Formats: sequence, C-alpha cells, structure tokens
Amino acid sequence: MIRRLKSKAGYAASGFRRAVLGRAGLGRVGLGFLALAPLPASAASIEANYDISLLGLKIGVAAIKADVLKDQYKLDVWSQLTGLAGVITGGKGAATSTGSISGDRILPTTFAVTTANSDKSITVRMALAGGSVQAVEIKPPIEPRPDRIPVTEQNKRGVVDPLSALLMPASSGNASSAAACNRTIPVFDGATRFDVKLSYARQETVRSPTYSGPVSVCRARYLPISGHRADRTATKFMENNKDMEAWLMPVGEDRVFIPYRISVRTPLGTTVIEATRVNVNGNGPQMPVRARN
Repeated sequence: MIRRLKSKAGYAASGFRRAVLGRAGLGRVGLGFLALAPLPASAASIEANYDISLLGLKIGVAAIKADVLKDQYKLDVWSQLTGLAGVITGGKGAATSTGSISGDRILPTTFAVTTANSDKSITVRMALAGGSVQAVEIKPPIEPRPDRIPVTEQNKRGVVDPLSALLMPASSGNASSAAACNRTIPVFDGATRFDVKLSYARQETVRSPTYSGPVSVCRARYLPISGHRADRTATKFMENNKDMEAWLMPVGEDRVFIPYRISVRTPLGTTVIEATRVNVNGNGPQMPVRARN
C-alpha cells in the first residue's frame, strides 16, 4: 500500500517538477512564466507565491522572484511538495537564471537548477552566450539510452533555458492580451530541446483576494525536438496533450503579465498552479492595468 502511494505521489511529483522546474524540473511543460511588455529603464522586482493542486487537493507550493535592472535580469524559482506527497517523496527544487534583454529577445547567460526527492538529486548547470549553449554540466550524468533522440549542435543555438522562458518581452512594443500569448519558445534544458507553442485562447475576468481583473488565457503545446525518448508513454502523452493553459494577469503600470493560473492535464488528473500572493517593487498587491485586446 505504501509502495503504491509512493508510486502515485512520485508520478505526481515528477509531473509537478516538469510543470514548475523543467528536466530537473522547469519548462518541460513550459507553462510557468512571466510575460513582460517593454521593460522600464528603472529597476523592477516581482515576487509571486503559488499553490499547486492535483485533482483539487493541494500538493505543493512555489515562488517566483524576478529582478530586472535596465536590460539585465535575474530569475529565481523555488518549489516544494507538501502534505502526503511531500512526506512520501520529499520533492523540492530551486532554479536560478541570469541574462540580458535585447529588444524582444531574451539572452540568458547562466542557468542552474537542482531538484531532489527521497531517492535522488539532480543538478543542471548551463552557460550560454548570444542565444547559444556554451557549456552544460549534469550531475549525475544522464544514463545513455539507445532510443534517445540525439541532440545536435544546431539544437543548442537560438534557445533559452527553461527559467528564462518565463520572461517574454512583447513583440515590437505590442502589449495586447493576444500578443502576450502568440509565440513559440525554443527551450533547451541541458539535455532536451523542445518548443513551447503558445496561442491566444480568450480573455477572462477573475475575482479573488490575490487579483481581480482581466486575464489573457493562453493555450500551450509541448513539441519535443531532441534529447527525448520518442517512444516513452510520458513523451507521447505530453506531445498529444491539448489540455494545457496559462492565465496571465497584467500588473502595475508597465503592463507586466505574470501567471495567475496554470493548468496541465496529467495521467493522474489536472494539476493547477494558482497565485496566492503577488508583490511588485515591494509594494504589496498591485491594482491591475487592463490589457488591450
């Protein structure tokens, strides 16, 4: 019985880490993100806390912190499973990324992520320059598999790390709700190369203690390119998964969009990540700015 619970909790933890922290966690699903309109010259700091639930039951918490100074950024994400899932698996993770913003491009320079559970710990470190990967270190190394799609040098060019994929300047100064969604994000997590294709679905209005106002709802698709095992059930499931959404809420005077709600269908049910607190520039909850349609 305990083994069965641990297996199910571990599967939920694995899905949670992929949704929130990439291969070693964030970005495999690629839905936890900040979508920023043209950034101000002054410093900006955003902190957000989230609850994570599976089938309506809380299984974890996460926090995002983004610091932007002119054209430089630093992102930090922390997550931990709680309740029974946390007791059984001990799942937790943390990631950090730094880089620069050039027009509507994100150019990461460093990325590091560590995830751990009761059985093992994985650490990934990566250096990038001009959108290309310069060096990768994974501990422990990934076990070679004959069915793994090889990663080419071309696959490591024109990419962002999973955490920098959270940061998306609006194209050509367009801060509309649709522009926040319509894009394809090329991600390399140190071992796998994939695209996250976002498309505008609709605009909704939400009312909660955390936020009341408009949200842009984005559909998301996971498109594996290399480094994955094409015949794995989990890969096929995510590739065919059409039930992934992110709800973006505009905050502050600079039309900064941050995720209010993220939902991802998994074989065990729908995982939901929802904001419980948002703090901009240390001023506590902000009044929303209505996004243009």
